Amino acid sequence: MAKTSGIIKIEGTLEELTFYKKNGKNFVRKKGGVSGDRIASDPSFVRTRENNTEFGHSGSSGKVLRGALGSLVFKAKDSQLSSRLLGVMSRVKNMDTVSPRGKRNVSIGITTPEGKQALRGFDFNANAALNSVLFAPYDLDTASGEITVNNFIPAEQVQFPQGATHVSFMGALLALDFATEASEVAYSNVVTIPLNLTPTNIVLTPSSLVAGTGQQFFLLLISFYQEVNGVQYSLKNEEFNVLNILEVV
Repeated sequence: MAKTSGIIKIEGTLEELTFYKKNGKNFVRKKGGVSGDRIASDPSFVRTRENNTEFGHSGSSGKVLRGALGSLVFKAKDSQLSSRLLGVMSRVKNMDTVSPRGKRNVSIGITTPEGKQALRGFDFNANAALNSVLFAPYDLDTASGEITVNNFIPAEQVQFPQGATHVSFMGALLALDFATEASEVAYSNVVTIPLNLTPTNIVLTPSSLVAGTGQQFFLLLISFYQEVNGVQYSLKNEEFNVLNILEVV
């Protein structure tokens, strides 16, 4: 592998050379490797095929979770969300101890305590993790999906970005079956309060319970706004927002 230093930056394949960009720098390497046809048919690559199948399944499972949450994910995510979620789903898949190699899947792994633990506490925005933003204890009732934060003092118990005047809280309850990809989500009321020293009790209650097979996910969204002339505006494309999986049952 070599680094290119010319004025013209090329990306793609030219004869036996492949040009690509990584971390803002341009590199070139010689084209090579085993052909796709051989990997797909040669018995010597059976382990590779099994790994590729499970890798693809883990990636698809992450996409299923993101899709089930809909627009909620777009309110709080980072540029590496897909790859981070792929890593977590791979760990969940590894908890499937009954399926043969190459066919292990997330829908079985997530039923185990270890599989649930892998997703518990997951932050969709790694730049705004829940434990680095909220410094107040909260309670979650998994029977109702209700989230409560009592005697919350916004200016002291939340790490807010410069320019923010208000903080908003919303809960979500998701039922998701990874095997069938069937899902149902219910959102709570939204509580928006100014960033001051006034203690406030926050109660977030889902609009309904969710049914169906699979697992239930309990999530918390924290958003920041700046109020100008009575209108609240999101800050910098919502890059400071938090979306966290509080619990999986």
